[in-house]
Amino acid sequence: MKAVRIQEDDFSIEAEVNALRASSKRIGGIAIFLGCARDFSEGRNVFSIEFEQYAGMAEKALPVLRDEALARFDIIEARIIHRVTTVHAGDQIVLIVVGAEHRKPAFEACEWLIDELKKRVPIWKKETTPDGDTWVTQHP
Repeated sequence: MKAVRIQEDDFSIEAEVNALRASSKRIGGIAIFLGCARDFSEGRNVFSIEFEQYAGMAEKALPVLRDEALARFDIIEARIIHRVTTVHAGDQIVLIVVGAEHRKPAFEACEWLIDELKKRVPIWKKETTPDGDTWVTQHP
C-alpha cells in the first residue's frame, strides 16, 4: 500500500495508522487529520460533493508535499490519501497520518500538509445543493 495515493474507494484509518507504525519503532506520536463531507456549506444544504483532479498533476504533487514535510519537520513518516469521487455527508475524503518521535512535530507537519494540499494540489470540488451545482473556491 503506497504512502501517498489518490483513489475513488474509501480508506481504512486503522490500516493507514498500522502501516505508518510498521515503518519505524521510533514513532512515539501520531497525528491524524481526517476530512469528511458535511451536509451544510456556506449557508446551503449539500446533497453530495464531487471531487475531480487534474489528471496526473495531483499524483505528482502529493509525493512532493510528503517529501517536503519529511525534510522540513522532525518526523519519521507521513501518509496522504485523497479520494476523487462523489461523496455524501459523513463520508471520508482525505486522510493525513504523520508519525514522529514526539507529538509536536507530528501535529505541526500534519497541519502544514493539509494546508499545503488545499493550496497546491489540483483537486477541485463541486457541491450539489438544492439550488444546483457549485464549484467551490479554495479556502485553506
